[in-house]
Amino acid sequence: MEDLLAKPRSGPDALQFAVPTSRWDDAATVGLSPESLLLYRSNLLGSDLTVTNFGGGNTSAKIDGVDPLTGETVKVLWVKGSGGDIGSMKLDGFATLYLDKFLAIEKLYRGIAFEDEMVNYLPHCTFNLNSRAASIDTPLHGLLHFAHIDHVHPDALIALAAAAGGEQATNEIWGGKVGWLPWKRPGFELGVWIRDYVAANPGLRGVMLAGHGIICWAEDSKACYENTVELIADAARYLNAKLAGKPAFGGQKVAPLEAEARAAAAARLMPRLRGLMQGERGKLGHFDDSAETLEFVGSNDFPRLAAIGTSCPDHFLRTKIAPLTLDPATLQDDAYLAEALESYRQGYAAYYGRCASESDPKMRDANPVVVLVPGVGRITFAADKTTARLAGEFYGNAINVMRGAEVIGGYAGLPEQEAFDIEYWALEEAKLQRMPKPKPMVGKIAIVTGGAGGIGAATAERMLADGACVVLLDRSQDVLDQRTSELVRRYGKDVVRSAVCDVTDEAQIAAAFAYAAKEFGGLDILVANAGIASSAPLEETTVELWRKNYDVLAEGYFLTSKAAFPLMKQQKAGSIVFIGSKNGIAAATNASAYASAKAASLHLARCLALEGAPDGIRVNTVNPDAVIRGSRIWDGEWRQERAGAHGIDAGSELEEHYRLRSMLKRDVLPQDVAEAVYFLASDASAKSTGNMINVDAGNAQAFTR
Repeated sequence: MEDLLAKPRSGPDALQFAVPTSRWDDAATVGLSPESLLLYRSNLLGSDLTVTNFGGGNTSAKIDGVDPLTGETVKVLWVKGSGGDIGSMKLDGFATLYLDKFLAIEKLYRGIAFEDEMVNYLPHCTFNLNSRAASIDTPLHGLLHFAHIDHVHPDALIALAAAAGGEQATNEIWGGKVGWLPWKRPGFELGVWIRDYVAANPGLRGVMLAGHGIICWAEDSKACYENTVELIADAARYLNAKLAGKPAFGGQKVAPLEAEARAAAAARLMPRLRGLMQGERGKLGHFDDSAETLEFVGSNDFPRLAAIGTSCPDHFLRTKIAPLTLDPATLQDDAYLAEALESYRQGYAAYYGRCASESDPKMRDANPVVVLVPGVGRITFAADKTTARLAGEFYGNAINVMRGAEVIGGYAGLPEQEAFDIEYWALEEAKLQRMPKPKPMVGKIAIVTGGAGGIGAATAERMLADGACVVLLDRSQDVLDQRTSELVRRYGKDVVRSAVCDVTDEAQIAAAFAYAAKEFGGLDILVANAGIASSAPLEETTVELWRKNYDVLAEGYFLTSKAAFPLMKQQKAGSIVFIGSKNGIAAATNASAYASAKAASLHLARCLALEGAPDGIRVNTVNPDAVIRGSRIWDGEWRQERAGAHGIDAGSELEEHYRLRSMLKRDVLPQDVAEAVYFLASDASAKSTGNMINVDAGNAQAFTR
């Protein structure tokens, strides 16, 4: 990758900030209650990423409500509850508090050294037994007298808040109509600061909070929304004028690779990084090579700015205070990567040691969340895919903030101790402790071949249900798209991917496995399921038919396993599950090509179990029989052929024939096979390799011993 290291150049003009416009629709608000109008405003703000980032910001309204105890009309503070996202929340996402009770708790405030204890009083102010916990930003809304308040963190405004010249720029833009307060951690004290500042400076439209964002208001919901949007637009236009005609971040030093080369570099790098990261569970990765990322990582100022770290609490709570930066010329050197990761962990431990007190929580995961590579892009790692993606998006926000701040006096991060106190805040730790235990397969990455078929789709769904990320491979584009859409609807777009792949084509397999590595970070599980079936007497079995069975059922399993082994070795573990067949053990009339190819795959699995064991790679087999319902194979000629071999009707008698033939007299369904696959793929079978599980409702001929 030496060609990346070009001489410094001016580069293209800096990217511009998006300028939001009002999307308020009066027709959509006709007849809405005050509570629903607050929700409409919140969703409108949160769904516009030029206004606020995912999970960031909060909104409130002071609304008349009927006290369920007295029947009297009281003023209720509706404010976004803890942990919600204003873009997607519903009414139950708001905390509700008696306003008079909330205001009364100020007399209990013992000063800044004790402000965290004020959170414990908020549940005592709850209106109408609402179970939604109030957030730490509640005092910012409750202590101000305005009826409607927005607190958001758009990139354009945080660029002002994180700039050395931010206060001066604020005055230039709004001429004293927007105030400025220095950095203060969110909480009761900040709420008191804002209230007192606004009281001393009447006529303000809002207040900029250094390192944090803006809080602004109005006396009705529409006016509040439009004030928020106008303030963001003002800041964006101001910054765009400063950026116009200039390269960002001191100009370009490293030119980006072509898109295909960037993807290939990420696919090679992510599994290696993932394998080097320490922890009980595997990490999930997310790759981004957006314009703002490439502009930043390829710039002259990149090393200086990356080292400063992020500034807004919303950002570094997701990303850690600073990223790991890698030299693109040394990416092929595994020793370099190992040393870079270990150096980062040691640096993080030193940061913890400098800042932590005896009362702080224990040090958390010291691995980097954000990894930046000039010419390639941004990689983020987290315990699950959604968190990894969001961490990347938040760092993208941080990049935008740095771009804007640099043209108005220079970007300024938070002091290290302040950043630590946010990251290890007791209230944040309590939130982490309340999170539910992750599902068993969170952190696992699986590839399922033949993923559009009955067994493949059922297997994918079984693993997705327990938290795995799954890539479905199939050669049928239409059916694959349909299956993928179904699984995305059930489990979300973050955890499901698919690619067209013929398992007899080594190039397609390589591309598909590289795609999985780029999308998720590596590979933990391979389910080799792609199959065909044929039935013919020996004398009618053509060489073409024979080879077709072996190409898919033996060579296809060989090729996909060959592609999986290097990725699994990098993770130092893995599980491969072959979908075999009863006919791989028990001979079948008029199916010599199919049955012998299945037998070959069973023995291949045993050979691979021997070869993979030193690297922690387990290889096992599931042998189904007569999985008729939901099967694409049984929808084709195989159904007619097997019915003919048994002298029965393919439509009305076939399923009954196989059910009665079994010892247990039960149908075998795709979900039954999927359950066995799940067991062998999961840590529940961590000490099993080279084994077979028959899922055939009982067939003495197929007993493995």
